[in-house]
Amino acid sequence: MIAHIQEVVAMHTAFVAGATGYTGREVVRALLAAGVRTVAHVRPDSASAGAWRARFAALGAEVDSTPWAGPAMAATLARVRPTLVFALLGTTRRRARAAARHGVTESYASVDYGLTRLLLDAAVASGARPRFVYLSSAGVHEGTRNAYLSARARLERDLRASGLPFVVARPAFVTGPDRDEPRPLERAAARVSDAALSVASRLGARRLAARWRSTSGAALASALVRLALDPGAEGRVVEGDGLR
Repeated sequence: MIAHIQEVVAMHTAFVAGATGYTGREVVRALLAAGVRTVAHVRPDSASAGAWRARFAALGAEVDSTPWAGPAMAATLARVRPTLVFALLGTTRRRARAAARHGVTESYASVDYGLTRLLLDAAVASGARPRFVYLSSAGVHEGTRNAYLSARARLERDLRASGLPFVVARPAFVTGPDRDEPRPLERAAARVSDAALSVASRLGARRLAARWRSTSGAALASALVRLALDPGAEGRVVEGDGLR
């Protein structure tokens, strides 16, 4: 049984987009720990590209710095032939404001949707037919007016229509003291929310509490890798209570 699992894992190659993010770096670590050949994508224009390249190489990952352009990304995926593509891309209002000060437009529409859609199209064009593991968000639904949730709802719709095998994960708060960005308001909101959910759980709303409870990057990464490697997870949309 163990030998069979090892054979299955050895068949996989993972391409991780968003590898330098809070969850992405943990996904790279979890994939390598599972014995999966892992290619970590680092934006070529990142000021920390050299440091990330060294960090991932030290872990045993391959590093790719393909520009965010459709034909280039499709060519890379055709060459790498991944069986798994992790789409862990996203921006924040804080980063968008910082980018605007340098004359760069960065938004939920351009990053959370735009770059992920580019990656999805590249995966389709590559001919590799990888399983597309998409990190979405709790609360996603059609017709939402929230810009963040709307971008992710749109991508989920495109993913279903793409013809690729997929898994969609919808966690609630993803937070922890080890984030690069301190995000004190987010951490405070997560603590308040978790406290309220703990009370709700004791009153019988256990499933609701499990779905909306916060999680760390490492815990989420472990769940994403587990789902990516599970043949039975294909086509699933997994809410927070299934990501533990």
